[in-house]
Amino acid sequence: MKYARTIKILLNRIKMNFKKFPNRRPPRPIPVVKPELDRFLRCDQSQAMWFGHSTVLIQIEGKTILCDPVLTELFFLFTIFTGKKFTAELPLTIEEVPSIDILLLSHNHYDHMDRRTIMALKNKVKHYCVPQGVGACLEKWGIRKADITELSYGQTLYTSDLILTCTPSSHFSGRALNDRNKTLWCSWVIAGKETNIFFSGDGGYGPHLKEIGDKHGPFDITFMECGQANTFFGQIHMIPEKAIQAQLDLKGKLMVPIHWGMFSQSNTDWTAQVERLLSEAQQKGVQVATPMIGEVITIGADKYPNLSWWRNYR
Repeated sequence: MKYARTIKILLNRIKMNFKKFPNRRPPRPIPVVKPELDRFLRCDQSQAMWFGHSTVLIQIEGKTILCDPVLTELFFLFTIFTGKKFTAELPLTIEEVPSIDILLLSHNHYDHMDRRTIMALKNKVKHYCVPQGVGACLEKWGIRKADITELSYGQTLYTSDLILTCTPSSHFSGRALNDRNKTLWCSWVIAGKETNIFFSGDGGYGPHLKEIGDKHGPFDITFMECGQANTFFGQIHMIPEKAIQAQLDLKGKLMVPIHWGMFSQSNTDWTAQVERLLSEAQQKGVQVATPMIGEVITIGADKYPNLSWWRNYR
């Protein structure tokens, strides 16, 4: 294979680097809350449920949105150096996942766009909303073209109840060695009549976040990458301190940190990024929700999950 030697060398270097950090993974499976799904779907207020990493299930004004779903183990090349998931189970099995009005993808990386998950949910999803170019991959997997909307930055999908806007992100795309940046990557604004949501996907900090906040904010809730806190990733991921600044730029009322708590993708203690995030949030007066996986967040409520549950799993 043309790139086999290069891949092997890269993976070996990453594995050797990671071995220096013994607390990259929790010592035992982390807790998962099994939600009352009927209550979640029928609640008068908009709600959200974090599945770990960047997978979020949102119920907004009667519509159900699933963001960046990864409900299986990662593609095997990832698990070589990330290991298996930190949980023994998920809040909902694939069979229990409800009907999805819109499946939202931020980009085509394996830890955000999982083929096995998408194929397993195929008969439950009414529509797919994705960045420009990603639709072709979904079509190859058997998704009908008529069920896919592709958007570029600034473009919007209008439904009868929601407005979804594709917004910039400082990241990249690719699923192989020869397709880097062939498709778009993005963040998303999900606007209902009463609720306004920002989903960051992956991406580093930049002036685009303030531009999004000025144009589309304020946001009732943001799902914000808190980064893997590793300089190896350069400007393509957001370190925790910058995530707090991004929240201020976006005019966000409540932040839920994502892109952590499920896989080990950097040479850091698995709780380091969320601890740094909370420390910075306290200094800057930013509200951060820290739900356990599967714990329901009621958007706009006075109370929200804020326990440091991970401290029992270090």
